[in-house]
Amino acid sequence: MIRGIHTINRNMNVLQKKLENAGGNMSNINTPGYKFQDMVQSTLESRELVNYMGSDDLNRRQELGNLEFGHQIDEVYTVFKQGNLVETGKNMDFAIVDRGFFVIELDNGELGFTRNGNFKLDEDRRLVTMEGYPVLSIDDMGNMTETFVDGNHIDIDSKGNRLDHYGRFHIVDFQDYNDLESIGDTIFVGDGWYPVIDVDVRQGFLEMSNVNVIDEMMKMIEIAREFEANQKALHAADETLNKAVNEIGR
Repeated sequence: MIRGIHTINRNMNVLQKKLENAGGNMSNINTPGYKFQDMVQSTLESRELVNYMGSDDLNRRQELGNLEFGHQIDEVYTVFKQGNLVETGKNMDFAIVDRGFFVIELDNGELGFTRNGNFKLDEDRRLVTMEGYPVLSIDDMGNMTETFVDGNHIDIDSKGNRLDHYGRFHIVDFQDYNDLESIGDTIFVGDGWYPVIDVDVRQGFLEMSNVNVIDEMMKMIEIAREFEANQKALHAADETLNKAVNEIGR
């Protein structure tokens, strides 16, 4: 019974992580550029159960079969499928069609990468993310630089080239998206990036979250049902253990 309670506890911990993940996806349904996360679950290695019939003869054994001791989360991964593009008409909103990431500079000087093109101007007339991270451009000499804006608007063509200034948006991509690590706020960090020249950038558009609301709701319903089943199993194991300790012992 103790082993059964331990197994149920492990399963419920896995369900808790899955529920938190689904809840995180649901809470970011309206977050531009958000990429939903999913989990890979596996069953722990099974163990052979044996009943030894009589302590005087260990060769008399009865094989009872195998038993799995619960589940575990093997991996949490991000799905980078593109979300729908929504026209906002705002001058500081941008969306990348297909592959690619905007490059931003984090507080520690490290490069960050995002699909969220919902930008604004700070007090220094720099184009920044809503969190305040500078959006980087490439000047005519090929150098990375912060994106300064004259006036209250910026104009680009479909390739990210600035029409009101020299240079273009610094947009990069990765051969393997598994190299990217999410640090929250739709921002990723990672190595192995390369610049993208032939890119399609839409001004006045935002790429919305790629979360499928129906799928996430179905996951949460399934998790709730599994929680209920595990609670019933835990209650039954607890009652059996109680009888074993109190009634059989007495």
